Amino acid sequence: MSEFLLLGLPVPPGQQGAFFALFLGMYLTTVLGNLLILLLIRLDSRLHTPMYFFLSHLALTDVSFSSVTVPKMLMNMQTHDFFISYPGCISQLYFYLFFGCVDNLLLAVMAYDRYVAICHPLHYTTIMRERLCVLLVAGSWIFSSGSALLHTLLLAQVSFCTDNIIPHFFCSLSILIKLSCSNTSVNELVLFTEGAMVVIFPLCGILVSYGHIGASILRVPSTKGICKALSTCGSHLSVVSLFYGTIMVLYFSSSSSNSTDKGMIASLMYTVVTPMLNPFIYSLRNRDMKLALRVLLKKNPFAM
Repeated sequence: MSEFLLLGLPVPPGQQGAFFALFLGMYLTTVLGNLLILLLIRLDSRLHTPMYFFLSHLALTDVSFSSVTVPKMLMNMQTHDFFISYPGCISQLYFYLFFGCVDNLLLAVMAYDRYVAICHPLHYTTIMRERLCVLLVAGSWIFSSGSALLHTLLLAQVSFCTDNIIPHFFCSLSILIKLSCSNTSVNELVLFTEGAMVVIFPLCGILVSYGHIGASILRVPSTKGICKALSTCGSHLSVVSLFYGTIMVLYFSSSSSNSTDKGMIASLMYTVVTPMLNPFIYSLRNRDMKLALRVLLKKNPFAM
């Protein structure tokens, strides 16, 4: 098999232009919004804290994650050339799994950071040292690279015979396994076990962190403490809800009768909508980010 055929989104021919403009605008918003977050964190010294260090990596991951699939989808919609080469498909799969896993682990790391900030505020600077922050982020990137490489190498061992049609807008691992004419029992086992651990363990870490945060708030049930916790964790909770809500929709849609279309819609949420909304969630709900943006605009001579 030298190439695959990506069927893309089920868009009527007369509406291709409108959907192209819509997704192009969403992609540009994703790139510009996350790059703005990176710029603000880089330029404002008040944002040089562990929380914003993790947020900068999340913004970088969101841009990269969206760039793995959306430009190819837009190019296919514009040129009507829906073929992708075998090496291109395998490469797209690797980076999709890689950045998706990094995104997942960074959300867990940020939850731990919020737990330390609220439950152990006096020891926050001692616990969240620069060395630990770098190790947590580096560990997320290294583990994600190994996880994606494992799935990619296993897929490279199987054969594809005559069926090369992928009913999706990118090279999905589960669909490629189904298209293979080889024995894929090992691939399916690894996808089920290792893939589930990549999602379940970080989610458990997030739930445990917020469980401790909730218990800490209940021990001192003051309005000021609740407002402080919400202002500290509100943005992260919104992103976590959006991220894992989409994953659950994607998981449960695989067992439904119209799983292909539902899975495609969930994948659009996962790869297009969520990375686009993250900058708005963090900038609109975060006082420090809004202050840094106002300072940046004041320094800009063209901002009138």
